[in-house]
Amino acid sequence: MLLRLPTSVSEAQQCLAEGAVPIGGATLVWATWQRDGFPELAMSLRNLPEATVLEPEALGAAVVLHRIDDRVPGVLRGAAGSVGTGAVRRTATVGGNIVGSSLRCLLPAALVLDARATVLGPDGTYGTDLAEVVAKRHLLLGLRWRTPLASGYRKQPAEAGGPPPLVVATAVHADDDGRRHLRVAVRDGYEVLDATVACDGDTGEAVGALEGTDVGALPSGALDVVREQVADILRPLAGR
Repeated sequence: MLLRLPTSVSEAQQCLAEGAVPIGGATLVWATWQRDGFPELAMSLRNLPEATVLEPEALGAAVVLHRIDDRVPGVLRGAAGSVGTGAVRRTATVGGNIVGSSLRCLLPAALVLDARATVLGPDGTYGTDLAEVVAKRHLLLGLRWRTPLASGYRKQPAEAGGPPPLVVATAVHADDDGRRHLRVAVRDGYEVLDATVACDGDTGEAVGALEGTDVGALPSGALDVVREQVADILRPLAGR
């Protein structure tokens, strides 16, 4: 297998045109390649500046999870820190987790940040939403968002080898006119649900509004965790 390491978007486009298979840390594909055979040509984005950004409102797809620190919102830090073992986090990338993984632990966090994705296609880079990235398995270059007022992440304990643990991500944003809204994303099994409601009132009003969305159709145990997480994120904002 020949590995290409493009240093510009134009080089990366050329690699794709030549049939290169995009890889990150390869933690999710190595076993498959050992079983089915390695591709002739692969491409890593780890030397591409657009894919290695780590800033308060931007995160590159080639950033490995253990590098994600307090430069980004807490919900993203929590998500990254919950993935696998330390060895996995030192290898797994943002793009691999969101696009290549069936679990997508970072996806709920990115959704509540209302993140926009930059992807690379045959005609160059462009912005799109996360739903399209996941559905069409685009080559992700990075994510951008606006800093929320507050955010949080909770991953329930789970037995090894069992079903995926419940994940609840939350963030509170302020509009330009000062009105606040709460975004919640929940991974229940392999499905990810998200909703946005106003949260200018108290916690009870926000939770009541959520119960009228897709999130409100979750099983009672999962909904209890959502309520707790919403209360945790809104409580410090009371009176502010």
